[in-house]
Formats: sequence, C-alpha cells, structure tokens
Amino acid sequence: MSTFVLIPGACHGGWWFEPVAQRLRELGHIAYAVTLTGLGDRAHLLNASVNLDTHIRDVLALLENERLDEVILVGHSYAGMVVTGVADRMGERVDALMYVDAFVPGNGDAAWNLTNDEQRAWYIDGASDDGIGIAPLPFFDPRATPHPLASVVQRLRLIGPERTFRRKDYVYAAQFDNSPFTSTYQRLQGDSDWNVHEMAARHNVLADGPEQFLELLLSTVPDAFD
Repeated sequence: MSTFVLIPGACHGGWWFEPVAQRLRELGHIAYAVTLTGLGDRAHLLNASVNLDTHIRDVLALLENERLDEVILVGHSYAGMVVTGVADRMGERVDALMYVDAFVPGNGDAAWNLTNDEQRAWYIDGASDDGIGIAPLPFFDPRATPHPLASVVQRLRLIGPERTFRRKDYVYAAQFDNSPFTSTYQRLQGDSDWNVHEMAARHNVLADGPEQFLELLLSTVPDAFD
C-alpha cells in the first residue's frame, strides 16, 4: 500500500484528480486529491495574497495534519511548482515524485519564466478583469475557477537540503500543441535520475488516457512489478 497526494494544475480543484484517486483507493492505496487555496470549492478564498507559498503550505499542512509519510507526490502542470516546494520543505516525508506534463523548477524559477509566450499571454489577459485571478480558458471543465495570478509570478525559494528520492518520474503529453513542457521533457530524457514517459494525449491526460495514466501511477509503487 502506498500513499498518493495528487495536486491539480491551474484553475482545477481536487475534483480533477478524484476519479483516479478513487481507483487507487479501490486497489488498496491511500489517495488524497488536493484542492489548493482559491480554487474549486475553496474559490471563495481567492484574494491577491494567495501565491505559490500559500499552495505549498496547503500541501505541507495536509502531510502534517494527516501524519503522512513515504508519500508519492503527483503534480499536474502548474502543480509541478508546488511538488518541488513541498519536496524541498518536507522531503523527509516524501518517497517519490511524479510530474505530469508539469513545470520542474529550480531555485528562483516561477511558472511565468518557465512557460512560453502563449501561456504568459493567457496569464495576463485572463487576469485583466481584476488583476487577481486568471480566468479559465473556454474549453476547460465548467468546474474550473480563476487561478491566483500571484502563484504563477512568484519565484520558488528552495530552502531545504538537497535530497535524493526513491524515484522521480516525468509524464509528457505529446499531443499538447505548442506545449510549454517540451524543453523540460527533452532535458529530462537525458538525465539518468529520471524515469521519463510519453503519452499520446493532450494536456488533459485524465481525459485522453486514464488507464495508461493509472498504470504509470502504479508503476511508482515500491516493488510494483515484483
């Protein structure tokens, strides 16, 4: 049995990961589908002060309050920023990391500088109404809510010791047009510290390849193929 903490990307709440979380539970694992502050059913908490640090603290609080150890942290898209911050601050509770078509930041990086011009235009144009929340794109699920602008422009501060985890996985969605993650995928392919996977899917991998994605999650479980 493993413990999965699943963190969704921009504009999405825990509902996005909940179907796969339910499958994991049916297989005997523990799975938490996180809703970050200001999103989903916590959208009423959105304000100008909600930033990347807020979202990192959300997950740290979950690990602390639920007394979770040997966690497999999974982050989609923007949530790669959060995964990295949590692993930095509470790495002693983390077993493995999976980035799902996501940012893999270093110290001082922000989603803003890691993404491409198309995404940056969305950030600014989407937040033009109030300067606080980035409006969901038209094709997003109706449950999507505005995403805090501060969280994508704040730079990540790594403050903990450098750590080694049992494994690190990267899942690349090969059918995401003009993907901001292609350079990350290409870089990690040549890094022996990473297990890199390609899915024939768009950015919404849960819609395009739910079974393949579930198999990838299960492959991260210790001794999964023994």
